[in-house]
Amino acid sequence: MSLLPAFEIGLWNAWIFMIWLVIQNFGIRLLSKELYQRMGEPPDMKATYAHRIAGYISMPLWLLTTAYSIFLPLQLDTIWFYIGLAVFLLSLIMNIFAIFNFAATPMNKPVTKGIYRYSRHPGYVAILLTYLSVGIASASWIFLLAVIIWAVLVNFSVTDEERYCLEK
Repeated sequence: MSLLPAFEIGLWNAWIFMIWLVIQNFGIRLLSKELYQRMGEPPDMKATYAHRIAGYISMPLWLLTTAYSIFLPLQLDTIWFYIGLAVFLLSLIMNIFAIFNFAATPMNKPVTKGIYRYSRHPGYVAILLTYLSVGIASASWIFLLAVIIWAVLVNFSVTDEERYCLEK
């Protein structure tokens, strides 16, 4: 890992891993509007001030890291790349299972089957692993720092979502 990673647009850059998050987001929106709305925050959820601030920071962070991934070369044929690829494949599998488990559960029931038996927030874990895989596969300390910041910010959302679900 170098102090200042290379910054060049290219076909074999980290966007290859990040594009999954974009495809997933738009794919779910196109396939099922109801599922897409259900995956978002419930309209009657009371978000704390910290949650709202975290949201204002995490969305631009996601956009910036996605844009940055276009210019961030993967460290092909290095141990960094292969470890990052393994983490990415794990995140991909986890996210697909989470989406299917979530979609198969009736709207008024909590999701407790499949991967949700092991994690209450497998979607967040999968996204975190995707970010982590990019940071590792590109050997970018800047991207890894963004992963840490995102993990701290998403914790505010998770806390409010947990409280909301317990109240229901």
